[in-house]
Amino acid sequence: MLAQAHGEPQNSDSFRKLCCGCVRKLSTRKAKKKKGVFWGIEVAETLRWRGWELGKEMIKHLILKNVHEKTQKLSYRCPSTRFFFTVFPQPITLSPGMSLTLPIVFRPTEKREYEDSVCFKKAEGEFSVTLRATLPHPCLSFPATVQLPICAVYNVTETTFPVRNIGDLVTVFAWETPSPFYMIPDCGMLNPGAECMVKVVFQPKVAMVYDVAATCWFGGEEKQKRTIQLKALAKYPYLRVSVTEEEAEGIQAGKFRDVLCFGSVPVGTTVEKCVEIFNMSVVDAPCRIERAKDPLVRDHVFSCDVSHGVVPAKGKLVLCIRFQPQTVGEHSTDYFTIISAGCLLQTVLKVVGSCKGPLVSLHQYSVDFDWINLGESLMETLKISNISDVPAYYQFDIDGRGSVFSLDRPCGVLEGTTTLALKVTFRPTHPISYHRRVVCLVHHQEPMYVDFFGTCHSDIAKPAILQARHLSWYRTNTVRGLTFYPPDILSVMLKDGKLQMDEKGALMLPPEIPQDKPPKEYFEANSMTEYFYDGVSSDLALFPPHVSVSPREYDFGCCVPLHKVEPLPLCVTNHTKGKITVAWTPSHGSAFRVSPEICDIPPLKSSAFRVLFQPAQLNSLYAAELEGFAFYKVLRHYSNIEEDATICPSWCLAVRLRAHTYEAEREHFIPQYILDVPKEIALRSCGESLLLLLEGDGNLYFKPAYIGTSSTRMYTIKNCTRLPMVFTWKIHQSDSKILSVSPTAGILQPYEAMAQAWTFTPDKETKYLLRAMVFVRRKSPDPVSPKSVGYALRIVGEGVLGTIRAQKEHLDLGNVLVGDLQSCSVVLLNDGICSLKYILSVEQQITGPCDPEEVRSDPLALELEQARGMIPARSKAFVQITVRPARRLHYTWSIKYAICTPTATDLASTKEEQQPLCCIVATGVYPTFCIADACSAGSASGLSKLHLWRLFSLDTLNEYLERDLTPSELTYRVPTRHSTCLIPPVYTPHLLDFNFGAAPIGSEPTLVMLLLANKGVVPVEWAFLFPSDQKMDVEHWAEDAEFSPHELHQMRIQDNQLFSVSPKSGKLLPGQEESVQLSHRHDFIGTDHLPVLLKVSYGHEILLNFSGVTVEQDQRYIHFASTKHFFTPIAIGTSHPPTQLYELYNGGAMPVMFEVQLDNIVRIQEENFQHPVFACLTPRGEIPPGTTGHIEWIFSPLEARMYLVDVPIHILGGESALITFQGIGYDLNTVGDTATSSQVFSPSVFPGSTKLTVPGQAATLSHHRICLGNIPDCTKASRLVFLNNISESKAVVFAWQISTCKDKRVLQIAPESGVVQPGESIPCFIALRPSGSASFYSIDLVCEVYIQESLVQYERDLQEWEGAKERQAVEFTITEKDLGTKKKPKSPAGRSSDSAETENLPESSAVIRKYKTLPPIKNHPMPNLPAGHFQRRLLLDKEASRVWVKPEPPKPILLHLGVTARSYSIEDFYSNFTSEFPKYFLSRPFSDWPLESKFVDGSRDRDRMDMDPKWLSLATASKQELQTVTDILTGVIRGLLENTQFHDAVRRSLDEPIPYFSQFRCEESAELRDRRQCSTVPSRVSASPDLYPEKDGERKETRQETSPNNDLLESWERMSEILHHEQLREQKEMMSRQPAFGNLVELLLENTLQNILIEASRGEVVLTARPRVIALPPSPSRRITNPAPPPSRA
Repeated sequence: MLAQAHGEPQNSDSFRKLCCGCVRKLSTRKAKKKKGVFWGIEVAETLRWRGWELGKEMIKHLILKNVHEKTQKLSYRCPSTRFFFTVFPQPITLSPGMSLTLPIVFRPTEKREYEDSVCFKKAEGEFSVTLRATLPHPCLSFPATVQLPICAVYNVTETTFPVRNIGDLVTVFAWETPSPFYMIPDCGMLNPGAECMVKVVFQPKVAMVYDVAATCWFGGEEKQKRTIQLKALAKYPYLRVSVTEEEAEGIQAGKFRDVLCFGSVPVGTTVEKCVEIFNMSVVDAPCRIERAKDPLVRDHVFSCDVSHGVVPAKGKLVLCIRFQPQTVGEHSTDYFTIISAGCLLQTVLKVVGSCKGPLVSLHQYSVDFDWINLGESLMETLKISNISDVPAYYQFDIDGRGSVFSLDRPCGVLEGTTTLALKVTFRPTHPISYHRRVVCLVHHQEPMYVDFFGTCHSDIAKPAILQARHLSWYRTNTVRGLTFYPPDILSVMLKDGKLQMDEKGALMLPPEIPQDKPPKEYFEANSMTEYFYDGVSSDLALFPPHVSVSPREYDFGCCVPLHKVEPLPLCVTNHTKGKITVAWTPSHGSAFRVSPEICDIPPLKSSAFRVLFQPAQLNSLYAAELEGFAFYKVLRHYSNIEEDATICPSWCLAVRLRAHTYEAEREHFIPQYILDVPKEIALRSCGESLLLLLEGDGNLYFKPAYIGTSSTRMYTIKNCTRLPMVFTWKIHQSDSKILSVSPTAGILQPYEAMAQAWTFTPDKETKYLLRAMVFVRRKSPDPVSPKSVGYALRIVGEGVLGTIRAQKEHLDLGNVLVGDLQSCSVVLLNDGICSLKYILSVEQQITGPCDPEEVRSDPLALELEQARGMIPARSKAFVQITVRPARRLHYTWSIKYAICTPTATDLASTKEEQQPLCCIVATGVYPTFCIADACSAGSASGLSKLHLWRLFSLDTLNEYLERDLTPSELTYRVPTRHSTCLIPPVYTPHLLDFNFGAAPIGSEPTLVMLLLANKGVVPVEWAFLFPSDQKMDVEHWAEDAEFSPHELHQMRIQDNQLFSVSPKSGKLLPGQEESVQLSHRHDFIGTDHLPVLLKVSYGHEILLNFSGVTVEQDQRYIHFASTKHFFTPIAIGTSHPPTQLYELYNGGAMPVMFEVQLDNIVRIQEENFQHPVFACLTPRGEIPPGTTGHIEWIFSPLEARMYLVDVPIHILGGESALITFQGIGYDLNTVGDTATSSQVFSPSVFPGSTKLTVPGQAATLSHHRICLGNIPDCTKASRLVFLNNISESKAVVFAWQISTCKDKRVLQIAPESGVVQPGESIPCFIALRPSGSASFYSIDLVCEVYIQESLVQYERDLQEWEGAKERQAVEFTITEKDLGTKKKPKSPAGRSSDSAETENLPESSAVIRKYKTLPPIKNHPMPNLPAGHFQRRLLLDKEASRVWVKPEPPKPILLHLGVTARSYSIEDFYSNFTSEFPKYFLSRPFSDWPLESKFVDGSRDRDRMDMDPKWLSLATASKQELQTVTDILTGVIRGLLENTQFHDAVRRSLDEPIPYFSQFRCEESAELRDRRQCSTVPSRVSASPDLYPEKDGERKETRQETSPNNDLLESWERMSEILHHEQLREQKEMMSRQPAFGNLVELLLENTLQNILIEASRGEVVLTARPRVIALPPSPSRRITNPAPPPSRA
């Protein structure tokens, strides 16, 4: 049925055509119901009833299909309304692929629309099918939006869209469309289901975005409407004519925008050239091509077949122009205008071309035959050449059949650039001298003349031989009028002196007056003039004829019959004053002859001749030229000639004759034309009047120009005639400095338009009205100027002033990579009304940490793309600026400008007139990064931060990274492979060591984590390049087969990956941080070295020498990072030199004993007057494995110089080392306030990074280093550090460890251990109390962090292990079956050597060994591990399988915190840091000082034998005595230090003069008196507390006894009360000076601050919150009863 339905023809109802639209019927396939699938059930989403009638039932079937692979069960509910119903609901079961049809009955009761639904229910959910009955209604469907193609203004685009009738009724529609859209068809009718294609036409007239709504009205009685949105874009077209360089060659640039040059084209030919019309816009552009209209009718030699076309968008249209010139030498000019649609844009195409013809020339213009005898002939050659590429048609005007001179090819075609040799034959017929001037006619060229002359002798007559000089003299004599006299007369005149000869030999009349005007000379006339001014074809002649013949041309006409031809009378006239002879050249075989053949003619007489025509044949044409020569009779013999200058050549007479003998009705064709209808023919005279067209009706307007500058405009004049004309401009002399034109004169070809450049240069600020004249005339060779015509040009201009400013006076380019380029644009603004030509100059200033003299000579780092330019009026210009800083400094460029004038054209001449324009700043930066943090793990987990930084030279690395780059470093990116050697060459001067330390073989790899931080402002690309990364891959045959030991060493390291870096490269954005892991594996014993290049892209190259040491398990090894150690510089004269530390790292697995050999130290002491310059306080000691030990030193210089000593350090059981200790002493007076000691330490903290973590790390410290700076003795410095648990789910347990006992005495941590919950932070307070001696402190605090779960699991496993151990002591298993057999028992294979249960078994229990026991309990010993990991793992696995290993505690994560400080004695600190002294609290009692005394050199006195008795008595005192003395002295000293009156009294006593009476006392009496006074002064400190109770008791008793005297009692009581308060005040004051009270207050404040910080860390209080004042409303009751509370602050 589908095939039938598709094959049936459409009837007229279902298919109609409306205008341009197409209506078609929809196929049934498109009306297919939309189905959905709900949990495997496929069913239609909607059932529709259309075309129903009232009172009738309509049934539709709903089909349900199971598309699932399982059986589906579902149920349904009937429709809720009574208009739709179905069968009674029952469960439905559908097998896979089966369908069920459910009938739905629709029974309407009224004419309206109905809607209901049938709901189906499954186990997965419910779905419903909509039931809808609709009324018939009109409905059209078409797109909501139609997008039309982009269109050019005044062009047309179109598109189509379908309109479909989806309603039930026949629908009529009509469109309302806004302009510039319209619909085709705009109305129509559609049957139900039919479709019509509607065309939308878009024809814009304005370039804009169109978004309009078109309305479609449809329906029957009630009209409905729908809108469609029409969107389109209209743009202006932009056409440009492009002429190739070859076709535009020879045209001056700038005169016309587009010029097509044809060049020289041969006459009569057609040349075609093409130009391209480019469409620069994105729309198709229709255009038309028109020829420029001319006021005069003219012949068009240029033509174009295309009159209109469409140029595609971004495409081109090829336009063919033809040039067909007709006149040789004519320059043709024409103009074609390409006009876009709507005449919006006109592009003019100028076409020029010239016509060229042949260029024929003769190699010689005379042929001399000299003389020959009568009856002979002589032949000469005459070459004729055509140097043009145009073929030439030539013809010699001579009939060789009847002439003594004949040419073999008198006419023909001479091809381009060829030469032809013509043969000229001389056959004289009479013994006379012959001369004939023959013209050669060339088509499209002026004629050429050649002289043939020769002389014939006979036996009788021998005339004078005619030569070339005779012809020259003859022409000169002709000009002078002497050739009309015969030679004999001229000879007599010469004899008589009436004639003279000039210097050339010609004759001339003698001048009547000396120095009269010179005689006339002969000038060759123009060949064209000579040809036409012959006196025959024209009445004019160049010279009067000597002999004339009449007629010169005669036509006999028809001569039938032949014998009745009448002869032609011929008259020859002699115009000379001598007798002449005329001899006619006979022509044998010619029908024409002259009679008589020879005749003499007297002077000034005529003679008659007859021309006889004797034809011999009928019906023929006859033509001939009769040739005759006339000459003076006296020239018949040479003897008659006395003077050679009087010889005159003969004159040639030529008569052209023609006739024919055609009988009647047999005449030949004669070309002729007849005008059937009289017509008017417009004849244009060659005397065309001059007509010049001036642009703009003779007005030229200049834009306002800056004073002193020039403004140039092109002004066009056009020759409107068909003849060339010469133009000349005239400008008034007073205006010549203001106005000029170029060119001032020239030639305008016919119809040519020429543009002149007019220049206006105002010299003052005013308006100008000027006038210029142009005179035109015809081009003429005459020396007399032809008549000229003048035209006036009116010029208007204005001179003004102007300035330039920058849009941004300050432009900050920010940071620019050194060596890199950064460009920007500076916007220059001209707010004036005139264009300004400017010249820019740049001044550079470099600031920053540099030498000003050095950077002053730096080249300019700013480059202007255009230092010169021009800004039009009220416009802006963009100047591209390129900056390339060469240093890491701050650059400032000041840009200035000057206005260019003809007198100031360069920077030197405009320097005084320069004005500031703008300022540009930039900062040169390097791509660099720094090492922000470092931490260690694995075998190096025991290294402190400070030691790690020293091992890896990180301070030096950061210093290298901060240095300036070399040019080579700036050039290269990160190189990958650039060397063919295994060990690449080193080009960088920066070298440093990355020392991984030492570890025993088989231990964990040494892991070092570095945090790279980009603290700069540009991205940084970095890479660690191993030697293998820098090696180029070469062929195997090119590699060297022999390797050096060094190469083998590096190959072993790289092949086994002993050193590794991860990641090896990366990119850091500004402010970004990234961690890099460096590792060293300890698989081979020995020292490993590997050079690794750290390369920053376009930045530093630093060679890092990776080195690491692997030792034996039982080897005692101290890792010395360097053989030199530098002490901190100490000022000479320091009373208490500080203790300094030297670190030793034990990189092995065994404890190490060391001893310092002091021989060289003693020698230095002896050399310095027994002064201990170097003192070693700990010359021996022990360092546990994997830890760092310290050797304490005191450096005490005597002089301001460098001291050094080589000290051997012996390792017990290991290798010794010789270390050079160096120290510098300096003079504090010389150095001043910049003393090194005051700048060694500055208080600072170094925050830790959460990004720098090792695998498995669960906690971090907020700081990794604390520098307490310079602190006085007897004080306490505290800092707060947070321990952060970064785990989200696991709690951690921490415990602080302090390495040495000395550090434990001076350093306190609270809390020392604890538990940190997930995400929690614990504050830890660290306090440093100096030990009483000046010292440098470098303490490595280690925080051991455990996962709480692992500790709990370890304790649980340990309890199980201990329980099993106890149980194993009494439990055993009997495994022997043959108990009667006595065998020697075997010990368990895995029996532990340290197991007490198995080692101490008694002999009686040997029988028990027959039975299998539990696996023995033992502590896991450390076996002798081999080098490889695999064997070690096998051994451990084998060992573990035999024994029950005691659980090992979890390995902690070690967090290092470095604490550094320098302590001073109180007097040294007070003298060096006076301003810092009040900031510290001297809280420590003197009793805590160590009892060892100190000397000036700072060494302890335990080794000295000469002890002071005073110190010995102090040493024997009891503790209570020492405490009492300490308290007393403390109070006294503190009181003196804090008493300002005492300070003032001391100062006054120093300035007070010595009194006179003091001279009379003796020293002993003064001492006794002082001692007495000291003994009588009571101790206020000790007496005050004891007296107060007694006074109270006495007051009571006194009051009772003296009661009768009341006044006395009251006064006594008042006095006692005053005394009591005064004593209390003094007591409080004395208590406040006690050390215990000060310590209590300091401790209270410290705890208060700590509590506040802890609360702030927990978020309980916000320290940075803004204070708030809460003002409560007044309360009357509260105002009466209670005072107002103070305002609270939060």
